Parts: sequence; structure tokens; C-alpha cells
Amino acid sequence: MNRRRFLTGLGAGAALLGGGGAALARQRVWNPCRASVPPAIADHDIVRAAWDGIDPAQLWDAHAHLAGIGDGASGIRINPRMLSLLHPAEYVQRLFYLNAGCAHQAPGRVDQSYVERLHNLADGMAPGFKLLLFAFEQAHDADGRPRPELTAFHVPDATARDVARAHPAYFEWACSIHPLREDCVEALEAAAKDGARAVKWLPPAMGIDPASPACDRFYAALARLDLPLITHAGEEKAVAGAGHPEWGNPLRLRRALEHGVRVVVAHCASLGEDADEDRGRHGPKVPSIDLFARLMDEPRFAGRLFGDISAITLRNRRLAVIRRLVERDDWHPRLLFGTDYPLPGILPLVSPARLAADDLLPAAAVPVLETLREHNPLLFDFVLKRQLRAGDRRLAASVFATRPFFDRKTA
Repeated sequence: MNRRRFLTGLGAGAALLGGGGAALARQRVWNPCRASVPPAIADHDIVRAAWDGIDPAQLWDAHAHLAGIGDGASGIRINPRMLSLLHPAEYVQRLFYLNAGCAHQAPGRVDQSYVERLHNLADGMAPGFKLLLFAFEQAHDADGRPRPELTAFHVPDATARDVARAHPAYFEWACSIHPLREDCVEALEAAAKDGARAVKWLPPAMGIDPASPACDRFYAALARLDLPLITHAGEEKAVAGAGHPEWGNPLRLRRALEHGVRVVVAHCASLGEDADEDRGRHGPKVPSIDLFARLMDEPRFAGRLFGDISAITLRNRRLAVIRRLVERDDWHPRLLFGTDYPLPGILPLVSPARLAADDLLPAAAVPVLETLREHNPLLFDFVLKRQLRAGDRRLAASVFATRPFFDRKTA
């Protein structure tokens, strides 16, 4: 592989992740994966203040990914394109993910190393903190048949379940089930019995149209079991798949909401534009977050529609989006803290200095956060979001009390 192709792939890989290739030339690229946080940072006033008013036992990271390459019989599978130098963008994208999870230098035990790093990072949080680890369904076609060739990566339910069972003090898990599978309801019931706390979807990548009547039997089961659906909406840059970007339109989630499903819109649909389908299937394009806001402001969805704040601080988000989420304090009881791990470990993706320059973050927090990120990206993301501000407004402490949301009324 020649140098030009590699550098092109490096920039393209960063762009796919949302950081933009230009950022790579301006700052450190790779996560140094340092060990425990230095005492001067761990005991810093900014870090200690982040825990004020927070009960760590109620703090669950509501958006965290398992990743790997499928070694060690983990069950994880990735698309061969991500292992091939003939596809430099996807190849480098994989390297970013594994470096962010500090599993890039563990030949033969990448999957195990990724989990061990997560365990260590969780251990560096206050006692009681947990992560909700996502399974990730493979793409399926309209007949409910798996399409591995269209699947970027696949994390089976059993993999996420077994990791959570092995480390119950640190992890919970969310299943991922395609609604067109013939056995989707049975699989959902089995996952609920095995302790799944939610269902994770990424509709465009998995080949799911959330507005399709074919999803109705799955929605009915979700509502009956009181399992929330955590689903991506808006533009997706991190995962390729089955296409159909229009299936990420937030308005297409109304069908699930009308079935009584509790829906969490990942990232609050904070990236990209979608057609305003309330003005016709080919209505004008508007920011996806505006469509999310429309649903949030519909009174009938007040107890059903939620958003998680993972990825909102990435470089590819407009600063006005962050400010809007902080200012909408009427939404705060319906927002959930999440990191989108391993993304906080990809150094070019988040710029504390950029946030401070727009007065969304105190300037004094920048060097603390920059050091913190090299040691513990989970703690970095938590402290960063506790420090976010818009004028005199901050994200409410309730945003970080996520555990009760995942308690099911129907056990």
C-alpha cells in the first residue's frame, strides 16, 4: 500500500467518523491509551465538581458499543473490507475504533482486550457507575434474511449478554433484533428474560424502515415487555450498511411511539438533514434535530419520546445544536447521558478548545479535559458534559440519573 493511498485513507476514515481529515494535520491523532488518571487531574476541582449532585449508582452510560474483530470466539464479526488495505477508508476506520478502545496492539486477543479496557475505565469512575453495552444486529433484507455482505459489523446478543454477566458490577446490556426476522418476537422475549435493558437499532445500516407496518408486531412486543428502543436518527457517518438514509428520519419513529413504545433517539438526531415528511414524502430538507424537536413538543409523546446526549460534542455537530440542548431545560427530564464509546477515545473528534472558544465550556476546563481524555475517555465525556453551559444554563443533574429509565414496569 503506497503512502498516498494510506494518507488518503487516513483522512477519509476520519471524515467517515465525523472528525474531518483536516483535523488530523493539526493535533495528535492516536489515543496514547495511558493508564490511571494522574492524581493532580483526578483530584482537580473541575473533576470533583462534576460529581456534585450526582449519585454514581444512578449513572449509567446509556450508549456504549462493544467492538472487536471476532478473535477469541467472541462471536463478533466485521466486514472483510475493514481488514483490507484495498479499502483504505474502512481499514483506517477500523484502526481508529480499535485504537480508541485501546485494543489495537493485542493480536489474537483484540476482543478480550477491548472489554478489559472498558472494565478498567469503568473502574476509574465513581463506584456504582455502569455502562449499557450494545449488541448490534446485522443487516437484513425485506424478507427478513440476513445480509452479511452489507453489514459493517455484527455483535450478537449472546456476546453482549455474556460480557455483562461476567462483569455485573460494571455492565448492563442491550439486545439488537431486526423486526423483520421471523423469530423477532421470540428473540425479544428471550433477551428480556436474559436481562436485556433495551433494544438498539441503527435503521439505515440494518435495513429497517421504522415506519413500516411490518414492524408492528415487534412494536407490540416492545410495548408489552416495556423495553425501550434506542435508535439512531439523522445522518449516520460512523457505520455503513444497507443504505436507505431516509429511514433515519426522526418522523418515521412516530409509528413506534403510537404503539406505546418508549423511544430514545440517539444523539437527539443532532446531525444532518431529513425530508419534512409532514409536508409530503419528498418534503423540503430540514435539520434532523428540528424534526426531533417537533416530536418532543407533541404532548402525546411526553412520556414516550426521549433523547440521549451521546456524540453531541463531536466536531461535526454545529455548536448551535449543543447550545440548544442545554437551553431546552424543559427537555432535560427526557434526556439521557451516553458517551457513544469508543468515540470519545478518538482524539480528533472532540475539541474542548473549540467549545471553550464559543463559551460553551470554561477555558480553565480545557487543559484538564485534554489530559483526562488520554487516560479515561469515559470520565472525560462525563466531566465535559457536566461542564457544558449556555449562558447561566447547564444540563440538569437529572440527565445523568439514567438508571431508573431502564427499570421495566413489566418484569
